[in-house]
Amino acid sequence: MDSVWSQVTAVLFDLDGVITPTADIHQRAWLQALSNFDADETDYHNYIDGRPRLDGVRGFLHGRSMTLPEGSPSDAASTSSVHGIAALKNSIFLHILEHEPFSGYPGSLAVLSDLEQRLTPFALVTSSKNAEPVLRASGLRERFSIIVDGNRAEEESLRGKPAPDTYLRAASLLGVAPIDCAVVEDAVSGVMAGHAGGFGTVIGVNRGAGRDALIAAGADLVVDDLQETLP
Repeated sequence: MDSVWSQVTAVLFDLDGVITPTADIHQRAWLQALSNFDADETDYHNYIDGRPRLDGVRGFLHGRSMTLPEGSPSDAASTSSVHGIAALKNSIFLHILEHEPFSGYPGSLAVLSDLEQRLTPFALVTSSKNAEPVLRASGLRERFSIIVDGNRAEEESLRGKPAPDTYLRAASLLGVAPIDCAVVEDAVSGVMAGHAGGFGTVIGVNRGAGRDALIAAGADLVVDDLQETLP
């Protein structure tokens, strides 16, 4: 599969579940935050995974045919509102992040090293507003010079995944046309974003979403670990 990387000009990576195992931490935090609603892993993958935090709450509530007040950004984590649940999830996530050390997936780090040797530019595209603390905690901050995260998306009014806006913005910052870029995602919503943006190659990393679901969303190739893309 060496040709996967040799035939692209740039690569756009999601973070959680692709570069770092923090997708598991996000899932745990979401399920704890939504424990009063009996949320399960299926809910997480169907309605939440890969989406901006508030959209994840809204998607879950819509999928369960439930409603809550929207609330406001000042809502405390104890507030029964969309913003309140989002705040609770974030506080749980940051607590886990602080107390459980982790590092990047070895296969993903090997791909980053391979791309660096090829002088192939890459960027990070994530819906998370916690990309900076995740990268610092995993010792990977210096590997990424271009990051389009949830904070930048909010500042620049970019729609979140499954809309392609954040990936298109990253390609623009790299100065590369979407058709010449590969998108690497583990979430169905992220694969949908790569497909909708007209990117040349969309690689799905199956960390639990399911191979069939990733292919149905538009993945050109699905692997269980990025090590599989190296010779």
